[in-house]
Amino acid sequence: MKADRLVGILTYLLQTDRATMPQLAARFEVSRRTIQRDVDALCRAGIPLVSTRGGGGGIAIMDGYKLDRRLLSPGELQCILAGLRGLDSVSKTSSADRFLQKVSARGESPLSPDSDLVIDLASFYRDSLSEKIELLRRAIAQRELVRFHYYYGKGEADKRVEPYCLVFKWSDWYLFGFCTQRQDFRLYKLGRLWDLAPVGEGFAPRPVPAEKRLFGNQMRDDYLVTALYRPAAKYRLVEERGPDSFSVAEDGRLLARWGFAGPEEALSWFLSFGDGAEVLDPPQMRERVRQEAEKIAARHC
Repeated sequence: MKADRLVGILTYLLQTDRATMPQLAARFEVSRRTIQRDVDALCRAGIPLVSTRGGGGGIAIMDGYKLDRRLLSPGELQCILAGLRGLDSVSKTSSADRFLQKVSARGESPLSPDSDLVIDLASFYRDSLSEKIELLRRAIAQRELVRFHYYYGKGEADKRVEPYCLVFKWSDWYLFGFCTQRQDFRLYKLGRLWDLAPVGEGFAPRPVPAEKRLFGNQMRDDYLVTALYRPAAKYRLVEERGPDSFSVAEDGRLLARWGFAGPEEALSWFLSFGDGAEVLDPPQMRERVRQEAEKIAARHC
């Protein structure tokens, strides 16, 4: 909807200070002409937007402007504030404080800094995470290739990637980009990504296929495994799939038949329970768990 997009553009400019027409068009997935009409509509609504040309130019909100809080409801303002504070938790900026200043007009009581919604996107390696996010945001804005050393299940490798966006998903931060070696779009978990640096080489943005924009939501989980779990593991089953995802067997253990992305994911899941889970079916997975358990036991003799 146009109204939602107008609020989105305004919020984005409050957060980033300045953006180009191509950046806004790509972010909101519309044409540059549509963005120009949106900018004109915001100006007619009394939002003082200024446009500058040349390097470092773009569209920005005039310095010192105080946003008319009547454009948004108190609940919407608090949600925006909570979101900005969440971004501040992994950034060296203070977007939330700047937003508070812009929506607090002279003579009015400021928007309450307290909220019933707290978003903390940081982790135990907050400092390095913030540095990665700041560097990647600059590279994305400047369309500059990055390089890094990446660790994954099959080993490790040096990567050269065209960065397109940062994604917070599955409780982790990821870089979505085009791998120049694999010639494909990939997600890279920031926690496995180290020695990050810009290459000093630009790139022309590629069209992103619609299925790649799902960021892994299309991953299948059709590798079905039936297992019994000790009652003490109930909290993990509830956390993973919900309280209706299992039943109670006659011996009190918890019976569940779940789908996994593949055998390796399933194996890691069951080994994490130690002797607290027993695979019933398929026989191949039951055998894999037995073999891995014997290897572990042999190492600890």
